[in-house]
Amino acid sequence: MSKNDSFIADQRGAASFEMLFVYPFLMFSLLLPLADVAIAGFQFISAREALRAFGQSIQYSPPADVTNASSWASSMVANADPRYPISNLQVICGESGAVCSASNTQTATGTPAVKYYSYTTSITLAPIVLTSVLCSSSCTITLPYSERFQ
Repeated sequence: MSKNDSFIADQRGAASFEMLFVYPFLMFSLLLPLADVAIAGFQFISAREALRAFGQSIQYSPPADVTNASSWASSMVANADPRYPISNLQVICGESGAVCSASNTQTATGTPAVKYYSYTTSITLAPIVLTSVLCSSSCTITLPYSERFQ
């Protein structure tokens, strides 16, 4: 048997040599982007749950006067999850999406208008590899939430 034939027949080191190329490829093309998507997903789910939990907490303490809910809103925002600060808390009256005032708390037939809470929070993503995909214009994402209370 010639020397070349013995090297071809004996390929014990081929797997370890290939691993030098396969491992970085798997890390940078599959695992790190998957980690970016997973972290973004966990942040999104946590923020949505914080918004929902805040909505449940304000269901049990509605404002006494929906036309002037600024002091009520500031006290409720202070009780929110500090990791996901609540901003733009408003009480919306009617289907038009306008902030409650003395003129829109009742419909034309005299029945009380439907009332909603509306507020937002923001999350900031910090992707490792997928910056251009997950952060097309900005890495800060604002999540709106609204919930009917009356």
